[in-house]
Amino acid sequence: MKGFFKLLRRFVPPYKRYLVLNVFFNLLAAFLTLFSFALIIPILEMLFGLNTASYSFMTWGQGSVKDVVVNDFYYYVQCIIERYGPSVALAAIALALIVMTALKTGSSYLSSFFLVPIRTGIVRDIRNLIYSKILALPIGFFSSERKGDVMARMSGDVAEVENSIMASLNMLFKNPIMIVVCLTTMIIVSWQLTAFVLVLLPGAGYLMGRAGKRLRRVSLDAQNQWGVILSNIEETIGGLRIVKAFNAEEKVQNRFEHENEVFRAITNRANRRHDLAHPLSEFLGTTTIAIVLWFGGTLILSGNSIITAPSFIYYMVIFYSTITPAKDLSKAMYSIQKGMASMERIDKILGASNPIHDPKQPVELRALTQGIKYDHVKFRYGENWVIDDVSIDIPRGHTVALVGQSGSGKTTIADLLPRFYDVEQGSISIDGHDLRDCRVSDLRALMGNVNQEAILFNDTFFNNIAFGVADATQEQVEEAARIANAYDFIMASEDGFNTNIGDRGCKLSGGQRQRISIARAILKNPPILILDETTSALDTESEHLVQEALDHLMEGRTTLVIAHRLSTIKNADLICVMQDGRIVERGSHDELIARDGAYKRLVDMQSF
Repeated sequence: MKGFFKLLRRFVPPYKRYLVLNVFFNLLAAFLTLFSFALIIPILEMLFGLNTASYSFMTWGQGSVKDVVVNDFYYYVQCIIERYGPSVALAAIALALIVMTALKTGSSYLSSFFLVPIRTGIVRDIRNLIYSKILALPIGFFSSERKGDVMARMSGDVAEVENSIMASLNMLFKNPIMIVVCLTTMIIVSWQLTAFVLVLLPGAGYLMGRAGKRLRRVSLDAQNQWGVILSNIEETIGGLRIVKAFNAEEKVQNRFEHENEVFRAITNRANRRHDLAHPLSEFLGTTTIAIVLWFGGTLILSGNSIITAPSFIYYMVIFYSTITPAKDLSKAMYSIQKGMASMERIDKILGASNPIHDPKQPVELRALTQGIKYDHVKFRYGENWVIDDVSIDIPRGHTVALVGQSGSGKTTIADLLPRFYDVEQGSISIDGHDLRDCRVSDLRALMGNVNQEAILFNDTFFNNIAFGVADATQEQVEEAARIANAYDFIMASEDGFNTNIGDRGCKLSGGQRQRISIARAILKNPPILILDETTSALDTESEHLVQEALDHLMEGRTTLVIAHRLSTIKNADLICVMQDGRIVERGSHDELIARDGAYKRLVDMQSF
C-alpha cells in the first residue's frame, strides 16, 4: 500500500478540494447510517415491552452527551406513545428512518459525485505525463524498448490503473470512514465486546494481504506479456509485405498464438486470485460474526452480560454493517495490487533518466556564423566504440559528405549533431560553443533533417509540409512545394494541399514522400541541413527529381550529407570515407579519385 499512497501524493493534490468534499459526505453518510440503525432499539423495546422506565427531559450538563441524547430521545418517544399510542410512535420512527435513509443515500451519491473529477483527472494527468516523457526521452531509450510495449504501457497499463486503482478510490475513501465510525460506535456501546472482535480481525487481514501480494506479481507478468503481444502485432503489421512474400503466415500465426496462450494462462491465474477476494472476505466476515454472536449471546443468556439484548442486537447490526465495507475494501485492495503492477510499468517510463538536458546557464544560439567542428569525438552504444576519434571541420556554407560501408558510423555522426545522443569523449561545437552548453531547442531550431525513410504523418499535404512551423501561410507552403518539385503532384490530388496522405504517407510513392519531406525542410529554412541517404531507395527518375530539389535546398546552407550513391555528392566541398568508426580518407571527389584508395574502390564498384 506504500506505493498506492505515494501515487495519491503525486497526483491527488490538484484535486484536494474534491477530496475534502468526498470525505465530508462520506462522514455524513456514515453518521446518518448509525443514527438510522439506532432507531431499531426503541422499536424493539416497545414491541417486546422490554423498557418500562419513565423518562423526564434532561438539559445539557445534566449528564454526558450520550446520556442526554439517549434520554431525551426516549422522552419524546414516550410522549408520543402516551398521547397518540404505540402504533403512531412506530410510524413516526419508521418515517424518521425513511428520511434519514434518504439523507444517507443522498450523501453517498454526493461523495461519489465529487470523486469522479479526481478519478478522471488523475488518469488524464498520467496519460499526459507519459506522452510528455516519451517526447522528452532521447532516441537511445527507444532503441532498447519495444514500440509495442511502450504503447501497451500507455494504453493497457493506464486503462488498468483507471479500472483497478481509480475505480477503487470510492471504496478506499468511503469504506475506511464507515468502518472507523462503526468501530467507534461499537466501542461506545460495549468496549469489552469490541476488544474481543479486534482480537479476531488481524488474522483475517493477514490472510487477505498474503493473497493480494501474490496477485500483484501475477498481474505484473500479465501486463509484461501484453506488451509482448502488442509488439508482435506492431511488427506483423509493419512487416506484412515480407510475411506474405516469404509465405510466413503460418510461422507468425503460430508465434502469435503461443504468446497469446501464455497471456491467457497468466490472466487466468490473475483473475482467479482477483475473484477470490469476495468469497474469502465474506467467509472470514461471516465466521467472525458467528463467533461474536455466540460469545455475546452466551453472555446475555447467562444473565452476566454488561449489555442488554436490544443493545446487543444494535451492536450486531452495526458490526454487520462493517462487513460489507470491509469486503469492498478487501476487493479494492486486490484491485489496487493489480493496478499497482501496471503503475510499476508506467513508472519505468516516467522514471527513466534523460541524459540530454539543458545546462543551467545556456549559451544563446540563434544563428550559424562560423561553422561546425567535431573534435576527437568518441561514442559507443555498448562495449565497442561506434565512433572512434573523429574530427571534422564544416565551415559555414560548406557541404561535407560521409561515405562508407553500412555500420561504419555515418548515421551516428549525424545523430550526434542535433544531440539525439551525447558524445562520450571529445566535443562537437557550433561557432565555438559546445553543444552541451546550448539549449536543445535552440540547437535543433538551426537544423533541418531529410532522412532515407521520409517520416510523414497521417494528415494533409499542408500540415505535413508546415509541420514545426506554427505560422506558415498557404503561399509559403506552396512555394516550398514548388522548390521541392512537389507542387504538381499535390495539385493533381483530389483536394490539393488538403488531401490526406495516409498512414506514413502510404498513398504516395517513395519519391513523392521524399519531396514532401524536402518541402518541409525548405519551409523551416534552417541554416544547417542533415541529409541521410535521401535518394538511396529511389528509382533513377525519382532520384533526379529529388536531387534537383535537394540542390535548391542546399544552396547557401551548411550541409552534412550521408550518401550511398556517390554520384550525388561529387560536388561536396569535403568527402570523408568512414570505416569501423574512423575516417580513413578525406578530400574532394577529384582528390580522392587521384589517391586511388578506399573512395576510388567504392566509386569503381558503383560504376561497375
